[in-house]
Amino acid sequence: MFTAISVDTIDPVTVVFYRLTLGAIVLALVVFARGHRIPLQWLTWAGFLVMAIVGNALPFFLISWGQQEVDSGVAGMIMAIMPLLTMVFAHYFVAGETLNRYKIIGFALGITGVILLLGPVFKGGGREFWSGLAIFTAASCYAVNSILIKRLPRFSPMVGACGVLIMASLVMLPVWLTMAPENNSISQDSMLAVVWLGIGPTGIATIILFLVIDRAGPTFLSTINYLIPVVAFLCGAWFLSEPVTWQHFVALATILGGIAITRIRVNRALH
Repeated sequence: MFTAISVDTIDPVTVVFYRLTLGAIVLALVVFARGHRIPLQWLTWAGFLVMAIVGNALPFFLISWGQQEVDSGVAGMIMAIMPLLTMVFAHYFVAGETLNRYKIIGFALGITGVILLLGPVFKGGGREFWSGLAIFTAASCYAVNSILIKRLPRFSPMVGACGVLIMASLVMLPVWLTMAPENNSISQDSMLAVVWLGIGPTGIATIILFLVIDRAGPTFLSTINYLIPVVAFLCGAWFLSEPVTWQHFVALATILGGIAITRIRVNRALH
């Protein structure tokens, strides 16, 4: 929702650069205040660079660009493809994250809901088609990034998050300087939305992201991500007055059904 508000009067490149820079400042202040040391090895920063591109700079831009044509609620629901992709990648690259029929049933229901949403978007063709595809690609980037975080060397979550956001802001700096158009009529709402995106969903949420993946694994995190389409749909409908159709409700019900099946399986495993 806040991305939709920000791109209303600010171009996507500027939105991404501002939110990454603000997020990096937040993380750097936290790391400094807690007395953590930033690693200096070049191999570590190479890993940070890969995660910065795959998990921040590229998906942030793709989502911001795509939401110029796609409603925030639909964009959030398209992001529900991320759990299935994470599950498949984790099966091959993360120990203990194997596929089974319960996972497949739960995730398949969620993806069915996404297909219901993608149909009308892709039928429209033109810019709307590419916008939907851009958001889909961003979800794929997040899935790959979840695996990368789990496989990279262990650091304090705040140190890792700080290094990634610093690299992401440095990656976007030359892009912003060369590609961003002049923004002569930025609204206060758009600017406040960008500030919030940098501090909350980028700075603070990145710390939480690293903590959850480190403690519970990427597939658990991807299950939580099923809530993204629900929140995006409700916020878009209530606060931005985005159109709501029967397909949206069916898709939401299907996605929630996938969540329920996945959680029932987890509870039984615990017993």
